[in-house]
Amino acid sequence: MTSRLDAPAAGADLLFAGDIYCDLVFAGVEAPEVGAEVFASGFALSPGGVANRAVAAARAGASALVLSWLGDDPLGRELRVLLEAEPRLNTSWVEQRPGWQTPVSVSLTSAHNRSFITYARDLAPLELPTDPGPIGAVHVSVAEELPRWVAELREAGTIVVGGVGWDSTGVWCSSVLDRLSQVDVFVPNDAEAMRYTRTSSARDAAERLAEYVPLAVVTRGSGGVVAVDSSTELVVDLPAVPVEVIDPTGAGDVFVATFMAARVHENWDLATQLRFAGLNASLSVTGLGGAVSAPSRVDLLTFVADRRPDGDWSFLRG
Repeated sequence: MTSRLDAPAAGADLLFAGDIYCDLVFAGVEAPEVGAEVFASGFALSPGGVANRAVAAARAGASALVLSWLGDDPLGRELRVLLEAEPRLNTSWVEQRPGWQTPVSVSLTSAHNRSFITYARDLAPLELPTDPGPIGAVHVSVAEELPRWVAELREAGTIVVGGVGWDSTGVWCSSVLDRLSQVDVFVPNDAEAMRYTRTSSARDAAERLAEYVPLAVVTRGSGGVVAVDSSTELVVDLPAVPVEVIDPTGAGDVFVATFMAARVHENWDLATQLRFAGLNASLSVTGLGGAVSAPSRVDLLTFVADRRPDGDWSFLRG
């Protein structure tokens, strides 16, 4: 299959641009010693990378558009089938590249540890096709310079949500903070946020980040989330919904995607948006893989009815 980037998109609630991986998840297993063989208790094949966010957003009820590449190898063809089966997920801007190997990430996950083996080849930067239509929000990485089309979307009214990954160099360069002026919302995890801000708590980090960006949202895994709205000085600090963790792969992606979906697609206040995203992230870790374990609204309602977590969840029935 060849490029379909000339296909009209006619806009979307949310746009996600980046690499799609084929995630192969082996559960209940540690990395084997040299020459040894181990057997997993579970296995899942899932679209990964940017697909984690796109699938989670679509299952949360938003229309999601993906800008990415796939190889024309068997893994790439299988991932396209899986993605095209998702309602509200538009893959018309996912280009199938002849002769290119789809990136692969193998995850070995146990109750306490995760190990990864990844293979990926570099491609040219992604370019947004002309006339994308109205986009409610877009997710981008601020780890490096933002593509020029991000500013064009923002000028047209798109909410720009920034994320950042772990800095394996250990430098935690301040240029990342300088780039926050180009986004409207910044959603790092607590480890990333504290290192970039040189602070010792998630709340201190969120307050420091709010000096650079209108809304700072710092996730804390099982510790919940803290957000600071610099325009109103509102601070929201929420616990996580407790669950039994099977595989935390992609939980951060599910959180940010469903938060974006709530912010663009629902008429909820900030605290409710964060509670919705937190519940989605919590449920996602009870299954294997990232995209394939992203919950639907029915999954959320069933969980709340069965488990009765603290709080008023009536907004889910809207």
